[in-house]
Amino acid sequence: MSNYRIQGATGEWEVVIGLEVHAQVTSNSKLFSGASTTFGAEPNSQVSLVDAAMPGMLPVPNRECIRQAVRTGMAIEAEINKWSRFDRKNYFYADLPQGYQISQLYHPLVGEGQLLIEADEKSGIPEDKVIGIERIHVEQDAGKLMHDQHPTMSYVDLNRSGVALMEIVSKPDMTSPAEAGAYVRKLRSILRYVGSCDGNMEEGSMRADVNVSVRRPGEELGTRTETKNVNSVRFVMQVIEYEANRQVDVIEGGGTVDQETRLFDVATGTTRTMRSKEDAHDYRYFPDPDLLPLELEDDFLAACRASLPELPDAKRTRYEKELGLTPYNARELTAEVETFGRFETLLSVTAGKIGKAEAEVATQVANWALSVAPGVAKGLGDEANPANATAEAQAAILAMQDKGEISGGQAKEIYEIVLKEGGDPATIADDRGLKQVSDTGAIEAAIEDILANNQDKVEQYKGGKDKLFGFFVGQTMKAMQGKANPGVVNQILKDKLG
Repeated sequence: MSNYRIQGATGEWEVVIGLEVHAQVTSNSKLFSGASTTFGAEPNSQVSLVDAAMPGMLPVPNRECIRQAVRTGMAIEAEINKWSRFDRKNYFYADLPQGYQISQLYHPLVGEGQLLIEADEKSGIPEDKVIGIERIHVEQDAGKLMHDQHPTMSYVDLNRSGVALMEIVSKPDMTSPAEAGAYVRKLRSILRYVGSCDGNMEEGSMRADVNVSVRRPGEELGTRTETKNVNSVRFVMQVIEYEANRQVDVIEGGGTVDQETRLFDVATGTTRTMRSKEDAHDYRYFPDPDLLPLELEDDFLAACRASLPELPDAKRTRYEKELGLTPYNARELTAEVETFGRFETLLSVTAGKIGKAEAEVATQVANWALSVAPGVAKGLGDEANPANATAEAQAAILAMQDKGEISGGQAKEIYEIVLKEGGDPATIADDRGLKQVSDTGAIEAAIEDILANNQDKVEQYKGGKDKLFGFFVGQTMKAMQGKANPGVVNQILKDKLG
């Protein structure tokens, strides 16, 4: 359990958090029309007659949107409802042409599921925790009001009107900002693995409504507020921190928390009142008369399940058990689609070049992919050209290092040149003198000179001063200009010193 508590003037308070994540479904067209969903188009250039609510226009469900929502439900181990229904949620707003939103309240497409967040002591999550998911329902997005285009008027852009959303509603199972942050990151990762949402929070294709309440530990739930449309993990955590402390101050000051909808001000890190919170009856929900209920066939469900990829938890377990990776490396490599994709490609190519079993090179490749390669790229900044960092080039560097032809430092130098200039790593190593010397004759000669010139230290070493071994290694590497193979140096020194 999280030990996150707010220390108020009158004692401890517990925070209770639920999240409603709106994820834009990956599809070429909208939920009930054929209009494009491409981001960044000119305002009102992607609006069909259905989206604009012209008289007589009838919605037709987009099969791909339904398929993606079902696949998402399966990925979170949720119940898939073979029978579901669309409802009208009635309210007036300038960017909602119909005067209602087509959503699902009473009979959602996806029922209860769950999501695992992993322990992370640094972030304040002491143990693995399962977060319940109440439902996923499919609904259409509204348009967008633009208040900064004219000094006295607001403009309306309906490009988003009718875009398919999955509203993923968690249970109030989170009790700290860290847990909520981990939940959003994990959910985003799953959506991107499945391919049902691109997870781009900056572009608004994934955003969260944050429900927060406070209570004395173990008591009944307090009155919650909902902060709308929060578009980053960091902001979700900031909202919880601010809102929970605000509610404690209100209660301890003798006031009561109002059930209301609030907005987050990014500039100040605070929330402010938007409107009083409506209940379901305020929206006059009723079944949409233009849409028949959705009835899913077994073949459709089987195809959805067969199309799912290996998901983050299963992949992480496989990396630990089959590849022998540490839990940390396995978690980092499976966190994002791009990360595991690059790792698996590089592992495949490297194993082919080194000629060892896949599991034997996995740790070497993991350390390179998570630490060495990103470190070199970060050091270069804008000078690095990611297009040069092919799996073949990186595998060639790892293979040379494995064979003892280059040191770890030389591997970094070669990779830096590859990133900046491109080229074949082996050729770079040869042309620029970046290979280790493994010639035992040359190394032995250098060692004999060093031992002859340091007889006093040789006697001290033989007399039990073992730490002097490092001195001899350092002197040898200096004499060989850092290019001697450390393994060969160590072995010859051990033989010479007895």
